This record gives sequence, C-alpha cells and structure tokens, in this order.
Amino acid sequence: MPKNNLKFAFFGTPDIASETLEILKQHGFVPGLIVTAEDKPKGRKMIITPPPVKIWASENNIPILQPDKLDKNLFNESFDLFIVVAYGKIFPEWMIDMPKLGTLNIHYSLLPKYRGASPVQSAILNGDKETGVTIQKMVKELDAGPIVAQEKVIIEDSEKTPELLKKLTKTGGELLAKILPDYSDQKIESVGQQGQAVLCAKIKKEDGLVDLSGDPVKNYNKFRAFYEWPRTYFMKDGKRIIITDAALEEGKFLIKKILPEGRKEIPY
Repeated sequence: MPKNNLKFAFFGTPDIASETLEILKQHGFVPGLIVTAEDKPKGRKMIITPPPVKIWASENNIPILQPDKLDKNLFNESFDLFIVVAYGKIFPEWMIDMPKLGTLNIHYSLLPKYRGASPVQSAILNGDKETGVTIQKMVKELDAGPIVAQEKVIIEDSEKTPELLKKLTKTGGELLAKILPDYSDQKIESVGQQGQAVLCAKIKKEDGLVDLSGDPVKNYNKFRAFYEWPRTYFMKDGKRIIITDAALEEGKFLIKKILPEGRKEIPY
C-alpha cells in the first residue's frame, strides 16, 4: 500500500507525540485525522493552553477532535489504521479493533519489560544500561500486545529522563516510519511478547524524596529519573529542598545546587 493511500488516524497529546508526527510527515506519512486531549489550564496564571499535538495539527491543516471520552459516534469515516503515542486515555477494545489493520502503539521500553506509565523513568531508576522502543499491536490488556518491531537504545551513565526520552522519541518515530509500508501491505507478522512482564507504576510527587544517608547510586539514579518531574528533594526543618544539580563522583552522591522552598536556586 503506497504511503499516500494509507488512511490513518493519530492519537496523541504531548511533545513526544507531536515530534513523532513530524518524523512521520518527513517520511511521507500524514494522518487524515488527529485526536488529542482537551485544552487545559497551564502555568501559574492557569491560562487555557492547547496540547502540542493540537498545535501541530493546526499548523499542518489536519482535522482535529478533542473528545472528553471515546465513543462509537466519534468518527464519520473509516480508517485503515490507528496510531497511538501518549494519548492519555484508555482505549476501549471495540476501538482498538475498529481499523482493518488494527491499532499500533509506540511504547518506550523493550516489552514485556516496563509495561505501564513510567517506562523511561523506571529504566533509569533501576540503573539499566539499555532500553528501547517497541511498536506493538494494541490489545485490551495494557501494553500486552504482540510486537511488530523493536529497537534497542543505550542509556548513558549520566543521562536524565528528558535526554533519554528525546532519543527514544526519535528512534520510535523513525522505526514506525520504516515499518509502516510493509505493515500496511501486511508483510510483517507480529510476535507475542516473550518472558515475564515487568510492571511500572504512575509516578507520584512524593516518589522524589531521597534519603541522603542512603545508597549513593540509587539516589543519583533517582535524581536522573525524576529530573524533570517530580524532581528529587529532601526535607529540612519541615521544608522541601529540591535538588537541581547533582553528580555521582567516586561512589558518592554529590549535590551541587538546590532550590529551597519559596526561594531561588543556590549552590549546596
């Protein structure tokens, strides 16, 4: 099936989804419809702000839907394929199976390892030396679908979540663009996931608390994993002190800069 004949809808919301759309566009794959989350208040002034995917869709003149929930009356046309990248809503089974080629999802780990909401942070948190990208054919059970393609990515010793996610986003977008022609021609057979599933939970703000007397490597990995959010911190005199810069040197967790509650960043 030629690129211009593949009729697909894209579901996604944050920057990683809009960056994936740009990669697909560069390879000649442009969705006929984009479905994204609703505009939401953002920042201290709580200004209503569109998600990055909506901005990308508007710039590229692609029809947009922003439903508060997914229902069977959402579409007035049929699609060959759905592609999902960090959409943010649970897909009902009837919707997963709606297109004739099913629904593909980019997941940022080597499934079945790190099924769930925090695969990138979990890889860093656990001190893994490699992770990767999986393109899976979605099923009802979360991140349990058969694998269409995978690619490994090395994790550098000092790499933080934003840096690793940027690398994984590029790898995932390029891999998807590479396999789409053969997948749309039904020349790729997906393979069931092999091995024990490893689950990772949604991250909470309190997960960023570090024990300064604890394991230095674990503390540094937590700093790297939670660098952007929820940020690592320790408590002093009942106040939260955010760690903004740190390193692991000669086996010691060295804090370089901090952000005390209600104050500006200062050296530690």
